[in-house]
Amino acid sequence: MPRILLAAILFVAAAALATPLAAQSARKRAVSERNNHRGVPYATHEEAMRWADDMAQRRDLDREWVREALGRAQFLPLVSKLMQPPPVGTPKNWRVYRSRFIDPVRIRAGIKFWQDNQALLERAEQEYGVPPEIIVGIIGVETIYGQQTGNFRVIDALATLAFNFPDSHPRAAERSEYFRGELEQFLTLQKRRDTDPLLPLGSYAGATGMPQFMPSSVVRWAVDFDADGRIDLSGSPADVIGSVANYFKSYGWQNGMPTHYPVTFDAEKLDKDALLAPDILPTFSVASFTAKGAVLQGPALEHTGPLALVELQNGEAEPQYIAGTENFYVITRYNWSSYYAMAVIELGREVKEALATARAS
Repeated sequence: MPRILLAAILFVAAAALATPLAAQSARKRAVSERNNHRGVPYATHEEAMRWADDMAQRRDLDREWVREALGRAQFLPLVSKLMQPPPVGTPKNWRVYRSRFIDPVRIRAGIKFWQDNQALLERAEQEYGVPPEIIVGIIGVETIYGQQTGNFRVIDALATLAFNFPDSHPRAAERSEYFRGELEQFLTLQKRRDTDPLLPLGSYAGATGMPQFMPSSVVRWAVDFDADGRIDLSGSPADVIGSVANYFKSYGWQNGMPTHYPVTFDAEKLDKDALLAPDILPTFSVASFTAKGAVLQGPALEHTGPLALVELQNGEAEPQYIAGTENFYVITRYNWSSYYAMAVIELGREVKEALATARAS
């Protein structure tokens, strides 16, 4: 992700100011990072070229155009490295995760984005039912409102993950197939739009624009919210806002439903294993939830849909728990992580509260 690359750059810069030996080491690391952004073109990769021929036939695209485009893509070792899963046993920590996204920089940028696009956010809520704070939270967590959208060529990232996904990953075959599908969608989009497939930049996973949509998400959910005849997820806040809202509505966002409720436990009745078994998928009615020892109060007791017990681990400290609703689950369809969903919710809330305070002063 851009944050990883930024951290590496800052580390190198700091090392260069330390000692001559450290500076020399930093220069070597910088050269190594640059080399990781270069690779062998896929024109010499037989499997990739066979796939290009098959894809061109499936999509009724010009075979030579597809072969040339994919042939100029490059294998990036850094992309494969970044896709490696964390070491087994790495503890999750909600407080640390939260601190990466709920900070003054994002909150200030979120206030400005909301102020600049208030009418669009209100229109999106009217049309799709998704409140502004959720849309603002997503765009802030993903790219700080367009400040960090990625500096990998999309075609390089997708080709690398399609044909050189790390074998050590436990889901290597499945993920490789997924990225081949994304590469196919990307090339089809670029050909349809008559744009150079080597120009778009994005994350190391091939996501682009302010909302970091994968190519298949662009095809399915991106909308021309400013009605200018084109979809622009990098330069049009209107299209970004409308597309994020459409994404959530398509996954079943329910207007007016909270994302979660506070929850505590009745130690005498608690069956935490049963409550956590469905993971974050809302499964329990209020009655069955409380029967297993979860304690709800106020509006939560009137909730009519299913609930999930969501656990947010804090390293060696005690975990935090919430009762997640179907809307909480919808947010995890953007990124399949309860930690991500909570970061989106809390950033949106912080921006909303800060904006209200600023308007009242």
